Amino acid sequence: MVYKNSKGMEIRYLYDMKEVIYDRKWLRTAPNLELYYMYRGLKEKNGLRYDITIIPAKMVGKEFVKTKGHEHIGKYGEVYVVLEGEAIYLMQKREKDIIKDVYAVKAKKNDIVVILPDYGHVTINPWQKALKMANWMAKEVKSDYKPIQKMQGACYFAVAQKSESKEQSAKLKWIKNKNYKKVPKLRFEKPLKSMPKNLDFLKG
Repeated sequence: MVYKNSKGMEIRYLYDMKEVIYDRKWLRTAPNLELYYMYRGLKEKNGLRYDITIIPAKMVGKEFVKTKGHEHIGKYGEVYVVLEGEAIYLMQKREKDIIKDVYAVKAKKNDIVVILPDYGHVTINPWQKALKMANWMAKEVKSDYKPIQKMQGACYFAVAQKSESKEQSAKLKWIKNKNYKKVPKLRFEKPLKSMPKNLDFLKG
């Protein structure tokens, strides 16, 4: 369920994402939590749309809170800007149920991350504070949640690894999603430090 309030804010609830949650045991008794908030179409420019998403810091069972994950229908890219907090953008290129490429980008405030066409993506908040991010994308872009939902999540889950002492915060551990036939080794790429001068490549 995605609820839109009178101010145009959309709320993504846990039960709308139950198919893509790693910790199935926790999910059986979990309440229908509010996981993140979306403000779409805050402004438009040259055929592009500007949105803001806020992901509060929380755990979803053993997993760090994340977005539901989707692909774009058509050859459309997207650009994210981290406004507050920290994010991990997990991106995967799929052919049927086979993942041909997967990588993650760790980004902090003011960092820029480009989502390439043909890459499904999930955003994870691995930090102890809220993540606030903006994105630019073509106005006509349609998101397809079904491919990732069908596989019960992206090809990797970001879960918490218990610390050796109480003073240390939980460390992030990557676990492969066994529903995929083949998953490449996860690699990491760096974010951009400035916005691309020309965003026409987002228009497909």
